[in-house]
Order: sequence, then structure tokens, then C-alpha cells
Amino acid sequence: MANLFASSIGETLKPLASLAGAGACLGLSTTMAKIADSAGITGLPFLAWSVLGAALILFLVSYLRGDLPPVTRRTAEYFCVSAFVTVAASNLIFFLAVPRVGVSFVSLAITLPPLLTYLGALILGMEKFMLMRAAGVCAALIGAAVLAVEKLGAPDADIFWICLALTGPLLLAIGNLYRTARWPKGVTAEALAPGMLGVAAAMLFAFALVPDFDVRVPLDTAGPALLIAGQSLVFSAQFLLLFVLQKSGGPVLLSLLGAVGAVVAVPFAVFFLGETPPQGLAVGAGLIALGIALVATGKAKADRREVRSRAELSTS
Repeated sequence: MANLFASSIGETLKPLASLAGAGACLGLSTTMAKIADSAGITGLPFLAWSVLGAALILFLVSYLRGDLPPVTRRTAEYFCVSAFVTVAASNLIFFLAVPRVGVSFVSLAITLPPLLTYLGALILGMEKFMLMRAAGVCAALIGAAVLAVEKLGAPDADIFWICLALTGPLLLAIGNLYRTARWPKGVTAEALAPGMLGVAAAMLFAFALVPDFDVRVPLDTAGPALLIAGQSLVFSAQFLLLFVLQKSGGPVLLSLLGAVGAVVAVPFAVFFLGETPPQGLAVGAGLIALGIALVATGKAKADRREVRSRAELSTS
């Protein structure tokens, strides 16, 4: 029984550590999008080249591990759908919105997927209803909603970009559910991440065919190249940890990535980028933190109950 409980602790810490790491990377990547815009790199080229760089890094890691992404009909579908909703469409929306509505608002918009993900997981039978987890998701959602309402009520609010930024969380929620439901059997997280990023890079470069979009980057100084290299490293860690979290924590815990990212990005935007703190920040951030605690605690309790059940079966 002691071994079972030790295993349970490890199984609980792994998703929480992955959540913290991936969330920190998400918050950092949103902040770097604002820095890149200030350096003259617009959203599409910064995102496209950074995703390509991350894909190459993870492909190299997969090659050295002897675990390259398999190419089958199932994985091709998985890479294409995941790439669109998780990386290309959602991140392009966020990166284009950052210069117009600010890092703080975009970071907090990314905290909205939990309720959509939780409801979808219940409908699809991926999750059993737990009052504590449901309360946590609702608390995080209410906290983000407080901040969104305050932003919409601001006198200088750009309604179009605020509303567009709020469509990104819907795509993220769809991605959370899809990646869990359609995870190819026997394929590791280390193999799925580079495959998804490679397809996402191809999609983003295809946007350059649309009028008024291109992927050219100013190279008169070393700054843009260094920013892209840094963002590539952040993305490679973020999406690798995302798949680890997906496998170990499930879609609902995964959906709290945005909340963790906001904890990193909002203070950075306020103290280092000079952004005005969003109205309702204390209330919204407090509710989001409460939501994370409730969801994580609910999962830990469920894991402990499962361990006790296994222990009772093994001794009976």
C-alpha cells in the first residue's frame, strides 16, 4: 500500500509540475509577443518563425531519442486538427491582438477555456462530475469574466479586437478535448509535439499568401533573430509540457494553463512593459487562483480515492 501511495504522489506532482512549467511558458510567450511588436516584428512572422524553430528543436530531440512522429492516417488527422486549434489559429489571434488590447487582457482571456473544457469533458464522458472541481472551474471563469467586463467598459476599448481575442479560448477548449479524445494509441508526447508544431508552421506560412500578410522579418539588427530564437525555445518547452500534462492530468487540469500563464504575464506587463493594470485585477486574479487550487485539490482527492480502491482490491 505504501508503494501505491508513493506512486499516487508522483502521479499528482507530475501534472502539477507540467501545469506550472507550461503555464509559465505560455505567459512568457504572450509577453514576448508584445516585446517583438515593439521591435518591429508583427504577429504573423514572429509566430510563424518561432513555431518553425520550436518544431525543428523538438524534431531533433525526437530523432536523438529514436522517437520520431509516426505518419499514419490517424496521426496526420491529429496533427492537422491539433495544429489549427491549438497553435495556428488561436495563437495567431492572440499575437495579433496583443498590440491592440495589451498583454494583460490577452493573458487573462486565455484563462477562459476551463468552463468550456469542463462542460465538454462531462458531455463526452471524459470527466465525472465533482463539486469541488466544478466550483474551481466556475471561480476561475468568473475571475476572468470580471476582467473582461471591465476591459469592455473602458473608454478606449477596441471592441472588435476584444471580441476577437475572446474567440481564442473557444479554440483552445476544443483543442483540449480533441487531443485527449483522439490521442493516437501508443504514440508518446515527445513524438506528438513536433508533428503538431511542424504542421502548424506550414499553416502559418500559408497565411503569407493572403493579401496584406507576409512573414518577412527585419534583419538590420540582431534583435529580431534573438527574439525569435528565444520564443522558439519557449514554444518547444511549452508544447512538449502541454502534451505531458494532457496525458497525465486530463483536459480539465490542462485548461488551467491560461490561468497560470496570466499569473506570469500580467505582473510582467504591468511592472516591466508599463501597461496599466486591468480594472478588477485583484478580484479577478484572486478568483482565478482560487479556481486553480480547487481543481488541483479535487484531482488530488480523486487520485487518492482511486489508490485506496486499488489497495483494497489488491488485499481482498
